Amino acid sequence: MEKINIAIAGTGNCASAFLQGVAKYSRSPGEAIGLMNHELGGYRPGDINVVAAFDIDERKVGKSLREALRAEPNCTSVFCEDIPDYPVTVKMAPVMDGVSGHMNEYPEHKTFVPSNREPCYVAEELKKSGAQLLLLYLPVGSEQAARFYAGACLEAGVGLINAIPVFIASEEKWARKFQEEGLPLVGDDIKGQMGATVIHRALARLFEDRGIVLDRTYQLNFGGNTDFLNMLNLERVTTKKESKTGAVQSELSSPLPSGNIHIGPSDYIPWLNDKKVCHITMEGRGYGGVPLTLEVKLTVEDSPNSGGVMIDAVRCARLALDRGTGGILTSISAYTMKSPPQQYTETEALEKVYQFLNGKIER
Repeated sequence: MEKINIAIAGTGNCASAFLQGVAKYSRSPGEAIGLMNHELGGYRPGDINVVAAFDIDERKVGKSLREALRAEPNCTSVFCEDIPDYPVTVKMAPVMDGVSGHMNEYPEHKTFVPSNREPCYVAEELKKSGAQLLLLYLPVGSEQAARFYAGACLEAGVGLINAIPVFIASEEKWARKFQEEGLPLVGDDIKGQMGATVIHRALARLFEDRGIVLDRTYQLNFGGNTDFLNMLNLERVTTKKESKTGAVQSELSSPLPSGNIHIGPSDYIPWLNDKKVCHITMEGRGYGGVPLTLEVKLTVEDSPNSGGVMIDAVRCARLALDRGTGGILTSISAYTMKSPPQQYTETEALEKVYQFLNGKIER
């Protein structure tokens, strides 16, 4: 098979974990921990090839991709030391709203170091690199920057996988533009392999299936990477909360009143580094109206948790390119994203992805 040429916007923890997994599974034929399958649509992890990368932090811009992935403030676990030395130099991108002003209030090793370099012409760099897909790994709240990259993709003829909670795939105008250009679009807001949203959705579905009335629920998350630091600015988390809340509400036949459901990031604890801790509490009523309470705690390394589903999303998007299918890929979006344009249960989404892979449905 041909290589899948990708570009990456944002060289933080998620990009690092994703590419470590690509490298690890490239050297371990048949291993598929965290993947739907080692081979998907004819493509294997080793077929993924990075041809361009963008960032705005001085510790990363102008460096090789390998150096940038190891630079501060990245703090994710290193489970594969030998990432390929892609012949890629990280380019300076427009800053826009890609960084929150409060980040400068924290020590340098945990914050943003601005670069004075001139921003590149992103669309032109995408064209020159031969990228087929762009992976959007910007910080939460980067509304302007996310839309800028979506526009650059359309200008350059590149498909988009939107891993952040800015509504691109969920907005009709963007979906229409990508379909008109024959470019695949996957989004929005990537799920973890076994993350808080996946677990909360499954439990909400279980309540429904077992005839339990769910009255109230909350989900509190905290961690120590720059994503959690960024989200201390509550103005930047509006779409994040909307995305995570909608993902759980979609499992309920009657959505909860807004005052009875709370889901969102809650705090930043530096020494946790890339570890994420989640607490879920669900209060409901069973037979006879007798109350019950379910409490769950999840502790997980945050960034690797989404690496496998991103590998699956990339391979499905490349398969869509091969087939000439542009626009939203509803099946893989529902399987890998919290806020896809069309929600399915986890089981339904997985079934639809396999239908897409087998050519039984278009998208």
